[in-house]
Amino acid sequence: MDDAGVVKVRDDLALVQTLDVFPPVVDDPYWFGRIAAANSLSDVYAMGGIPVSAVNFVGYPMAELGGEPLRRILEGAFDALKEADCAMAGGHSIKDAEVKFGLAVTGTVHPDEVITNAGARPGDKLIITKPLGMGCLTTALKQGAADEAHIDAAQRMMAHLNRNAGKAMTSVETHAGTDITGYGLVGHAWEMAAGGNVALRIRARDVPVLAEAEPYLKPEFTCGGSARNIDFGKGRVEFGPDVDERDRLVLHDVQTSGGLLIAVAPGDADTLLAKLREGGDLHANEIGVVEEGGAALRFE
Repeated sequence: MDDAGVVKVRDDLALVQTLDVFPPVVDDPYWFGRIAAANSLSDVYAMGGIPVSAVNFVGYPMAELGGEPLRRILEGAFDALKEADCAMAGGHSIKDAEVKFGLAVTGTVHPDEVITNAGARPGDKLIITKPLGMGCLTTALKQGAADEAHIDAAQRMMAHLNRNAGKAMTSVETHAGTDITGYGLVGHAWEMAAGGNVALRIRARDVPVLAEAEPYLKPEFTCGGSARNIDFGKGRVEFGPDVDERDRLVLHDVQTSGGLLIAVAPGDADTLLAKLREGGDLHANEIGVVEEGGAALRFE
């Protein structure tokens, strides 16, 4: 259930390939392009790969918007790819009534070093690398209810690459990894539990939340994707009595270009956290543990 495919080319080389396209989550074209690129690159980082090249896809109403917003979208994507040392190898565009943008990314990884979301082992520590709350905040933006300073903080967090997180993850004994995007922490954690046939126990109050998103953690800012995540979790996910409504909103919240969820050997958890924070993933935190007992997800 990983977001990228892995194709073995040689005994010492495999390609990680992924594609992600979506409509704008912010108003600024430059930040939309940068966020979309960071989101697409993340699937490669989550599998232990190194992005090498990308091609872009654009759906765009040129007659209605003109060329300047498109130029800014591409500029944002180019800047993200430059930061990732990943080449933009071309792309394709179509006329569309609604703006859409994204990238197909190809990365490399050693076939014996691929990290999937299905390898978590009992005893592993669970570490998350970015804060949650982006879905509620961007929904507030669409409703005209978000503060400009809060929007800026969210844009910068979504545009933050998982490059350091991916590098740190591969430097220690990591057994499973995934990035947290449209299915929220609940959905992606469930995939890790089901893939490895293990139980994940997560401390809800240890899950980091972007401070600027706190004012928008309210039911009126729950987007359609988050509502679907809530429906998905019914009957699958167990919540302890101390997990309140605010916590549940956060745990189901749709993320765009979210962080990595990593299952790491217990003896390497502190080392991984130190590397994450030293490399700029300042919100990284240990949030739970992997247990025996079959596929299960519990928040307490």
